[in-house]
Amino acid sequence: MNIIVLFIAVIIGVIIVYLLKPKKIITQLLLSFSGAYLLAITITHLLPEVFINSDKKIGAFIILGLLIQLVMDYFSKGAEHGHIHIHGNKFPIILFISLCLHAFTEGIPLAGNEHHKLLWAIVVHKIPITIVLGSFLAYSDISLIKSLSLLLVFGLMSPLGSLIGTNFTFFIEYKTEVTAIIIGIFLHISTIIIFESSENHTFNIAKFIAILVGFGVALIV
Repeated sequence: MNIIVLFIAVIIGVIIVYLLKPKKIITQLLLSFSGAYLLAITITHLLPEVFINSDKKIGAFIILGLLIQLVMDYFSKGAEHGHIHIHGNKFPIILFISLCLHAFTEGIPLAGNEHHKLLWAIVVHKIPITIVLGSFLAYSDISLIKSLSLLLVFGLMSPLGSLIGTNFTFFIEYKTEVTAIIIGIFLHISTIIIFESSENHTFNIAKFIAILVGFGVALIV
């Protein structure tokens, strides 16, 4: 079920890009909502889980996750939190590989069926990221077939991470430590989305409301 839902999230993003052609402000609002939702689920759901199942040393793995995401940002140009800062129309392969690696790591903590809240947090995050990636591909020099093929590969990464997290002994044995690393990655991405939600540090009421709604929905469901 997790695999199907994760893949459908990417399909929804692709449909939005190629059929609805959303304006930039809509994508930004979706990102703000998804960042708040992901942050709230990470704090209320994942953090208590790893600290209950381990000791205070688990915090070192969370810091490691933050550092890993800092390195990944260098290659992805911040695409995980909705920004693709590149020049020209050619799609850099390193950026795509970094995005796929990020999508793969998202799926790992979904091993098993107990993480429904996290699943929906990732789905909510994946839709606007797919829109950002798909929008770039749609307006690049890359053909439609190649663009859809790249999006298909991207869409398969999180389901693959979930499968490996479920079936590989290493990820099962060190589930708490791996989840802590993913928490660090999620904390970095979600806070960057929220802190960068307003350009030039100006207050944007629409984005602020989107963030509040994201927090509210995460706390209610």
